[in-house]
Amino acid sequence: MHVNCPFCKGKEKPDYKDYKKLAGFLSDRSKIIGRKRSGVCSRHQRALTYSIKRAQYLGLPSYSPKAE
Repeated sequence: MHVNCPFCKGKEKPDYKDYKKLAGFLSDRSKIIGRKRSGVCSRHQRALTYSIKRAQYLGLPSYSPKAE
């Protein structure tokens, strides 16, 4: 268990249906942030990547940069 991992702390798993929470692990160009920058443990980073790719395939998050 990784001390700083938000998924280990909350005892939850990344879920593709919660795409608003997953958006916090994407860069402004909709690229997945690495685990060293995001602070997620390796187990949850793999699950996070899978969930983000699944959500993107289903078209849940937008691919365009955030409008300001």
